[in-house]
Amino acid sequence: MKLNVLALAVTALLPAVVSAHQAGDFFMRAGAVTVRPTGGSDNVLGLGEFDVSNNTQLGLTFTYMATDNIGVELLGATPFRHKVGLASTGTLATVHQLPPTLMAQWYFMGNTSKWQPYAAIGVNYTMFYDSDFNQTGRDAGLSNLSVKNSWGIAGQVGLDYQLTPDWMLNASVWYMDINTKVRFNAGDQRQSIDTHINPFAFFLGAGYRF
Repeated sequence: MKLNVLALAVTALLPAVVSAHQAGDFFMRAGAVTVRPTGGSDNVLGLGEFDVSNNTQLGLTFTYMATDNIGVELLGATPFRHKVGLASTGTLATVHQLPPTLMAQWYFMGNTSKWQPYAAIGVNYTMFYDSDFNQTGRDAGLSNLSVKNSWGIAGQVGLDYQLTPDWMLNASVWYMDINTKVRFNAGDQRQSIDTHINPFAFFLGAGYRF
């Protein structure tokens, strides 16, 4: 009896093992995501390449663990709003986009580790909408702006830290291959400019396991 009581006392003093990322788990992460374009474009009317601004929005990810080490994740966000212009003119237009991205993830650690680093590869589909020139662009004789939707590959690295069996912190980085055509009228001439946005997306937030 004394041995049983001693064993129970020792067990109570030991730290609880946090089980994480098991097959069948579903969890959602939410936080701030910043899209930072890194590409350029063809020459625009002899004035150089397009400059596309950064933007930060609410990011959401939804992950299903197919096994203890393999997850499938969908990235979503509130719409991103980018200012587009040229070095010599400043901002000429505003473009909105949504970049849903589907990833296949590999988690390196066992499910008893609080630290869960992972890497992933997947596909991105970027939808552009509500694109229009501002007054500066219109004064320059630009009109009828459109941006073509884009398919491309995506890569990701990230890290979860398990706070409790259900709550975690997350930091992750995506790279997205986003190549599009920007079309507009310059006077009576229709222009088509190949544009390579190719952004990094930086995410910092928290997640909850259901």
